[in-house]
Amino acid sequence: MDVTQIILHDHAEQRRLFAAISEIDPSETDALKAIWGRLKALLDSHAEAEERFFYPDLLKTGTGAADADDADDETRDAIDDHNEIRDTGEEVQKYEVGSPEWFSAVAACEVANSDHMGEEERQGLVDFRKRNSLEVRHELGVKFLAFQCAHLTGVPVKDKDVDAYIKEPAQTLDNA
Repeated sequence: MDVTQIILHDHAEQRRLFAAISEIDPSETDALKAIWGRLKALLDSHAEAEERFFYPDLLKTGTGAADADDADDETRDAIDDHNEIRDTGEEVQKYEVGSPEWFSAVAACEVANSDHMGEEERQGLVDFRKRNSLEVRHELGVKFLAFQCAHLTGVPVKDKDVDAYIKEPAQTLDNA
């Protein structure tokens, strides 16, 4: 088990669920509601798990990869992206499932999430794999997966203060 592989698996699942929503007729509101509910819970619990178990270690060991200057830059951008994903995900909840406004809000969430995943896959995940042993990646993978399994229906949605997170990640986390 490797935390970076778990993250990549989640990314694939997120892409699959966004694609499914785009292929379903707007009149199939029960299906859309169910798929969005699972996707929303996954997006929220995935971000929270990364903030608890992945990014604190990246801040300690990372040096930057690809187009990131350093681990602070990778992490700062990721936490900011998570806030945007949370905000766009919450926006979806304001609209009637299957309405044009709902699909538009889902699309905005997908754009925010896709941008984040692309950056994370070329920056933070590469940086982390280069600097951490399989033992560390396994240990964090167990914690990450256990957290997600304990929060299958999601976590409380709360944006993080990026500057406070960079200074002390543990201080910005609730006991979800």
